Amino acid sequence: MSIAILILLVGGICIFTLPVAQFPEITPPQVQVTSVYPGASSEVVADIITTPIEKQVNGVENMMYMSSNSTNNGASSLTISFEIGTNLDIAAVEVQNRVDQAMPTLPNIVQKSGVSVTKQSTTMLAVVSLFSKQNTYDSVFMGNYADIHLYDELQRVPGVGSITIFGLKEYAMRIWLDPQKMTAMGISTELVASAISEQNKQIVAGQIGAMPLINPTSSTYQLSAKGRLKDVEEFADIIVRADGGAIVRIRDIGSVELGAQSYESNSTLNGKPATSIGIYQLPGANALNVTSGVKEAMERLSKHFPDDLNYQITFDTSEFVRISLFELVVTLLEAVGLVVLVIFIFLQSWRAAIIPVIAIPVSLIGTFAIMMAFGFSINTLTLLGLVLAIGLVVDDAIVVVENVERQLEKGDVSRREATAIGMREVTGPIIATSLVLLAVFIPASFVPGISGQLYNQFSLTIAFSVVLSTINSLSLSPALCAVLLRVKKSE
Repeated sequence: MSIAILILLVGGICIFTLPVAQFPEITPPQVQVTSVYPGASSEVVADIITTPIEKQVNGVENMMYMSSNSTNNGASSLTISFEIGTNLDIAAVEVQNRVDQAMPTLPNIVQKSGVSVTKQSTTMLAVVSLFSKQNTYDSVFMGNYADIHLYDELQRVPGVGSITIFGLKEYAMRIWLDPQKMTAMGISTELVASAISEQNKQIVAGQIGAMPLINPTSSTYQLSAKGRLKDVEEFADIIVRADGGAIVRIRDIGSVELGAQSYESNSTLNGKPATSIGIYQLPGANALNVTSGVKEAMERLSKHFPDDLNYQITFDTSEFVRISLFELVVTLLEAVGLVVLVIFIFLQSWRAAIIPVIAIPVSLIGTFAIMMAFGFSINTLTLLGLVLAIGLVVDDAIVVVENVERQLEKGDVSRREATAIGMREVTGPIIATSLVLLAVFIPASFVPGISGQLYNQFSLTIAFSVVLSTINSLSLSPALCAVLLRVKKSE
């Protein structure tokens, strides 16, 4: 009985700590390498950026396959998929080391802008959309608002793996040049780019009165110089060329506006401008808890939204998970009720029926502890396995009860003696039948690939419950028989 109580306590605690998901983790973990070569065609990007990185990354440990994408806007994307179960943090570090080896072969402008190596979560949990009912704000404003005010807060929600802002148009100064004016003045785009780079940078001016000095002063003054430019007028005043007193500024050969860095992507909601924030969960995270944390964070952050900026949860997989798990729990309770009813009808004794009934929750709840030890989650397949296991975990207990009752019907023996005699007769068969059941379900967990990963938790969950059922039938059930069954006097 002490063993049964311990199993109940440990299993009951694990129920509240196990991750909850719709399905087991069956999608290979991925790491994505991205970079940008402004103005380059897809062929140039593929030859100069994507191919050198592919050659270095190819063959990284536990890699299954990789796919790349080079586009005409100068973007390069390489996605590496790893074996299921690979530690994604270690995989990202190994990919980063390989990318560093390819960096010297990349163009200087790509090296300056950087090559990003990020862990790519494949499980999108929810999408939060920002929109303006009165069209007060455009998608550029809403995307940047989400990036500045929401991204970091949502990233800190426990269980959130990554966040993607779809249709994000980051603020940037866009300089539109007039080719005819530039030709008339003999100014090239390289000259304009060089002028912007030289005059839009942070300058360290130094100090006055810093040591060493011939005549030391009592005070030291830090000099601050004009650094990076901030508004449209300052960019328009950038001097492109100064010859003999004739100064040519950017405003003389074009115009400047505050716009977006890229207009390649867009996001709408019901045909109106919007910003969509994709929430991806960490492997092993509780989907219900993560979604709840995201909703609480959005409710708190929305109190500081500007007027006419609203949000809506437009995609939420946790609702389906919640409904599916609820239906499975209902099915589980219905199955338990039917098994109890059948036991009572055929044993014709509440004393005899209560013993298998007690064995059911001990075996099922204890299974959650073993699931946690093996890294399983509470999902559709593990709960389905528990539903099917209900009919198996009571068999051994019924065999024990019936055999002990048979011994009590033979003559004047005590419950302890009848239990001891009955267990000597059925211990071997109980172990044998349990081994047969394990031989049926355990091999299914060795199926390779994604299919094997999918049914691994299903088959092993049933196997775990059968093992606990065997332990209970050899310990808890005999103890209950020696206490609860009625002694029958022979005539």
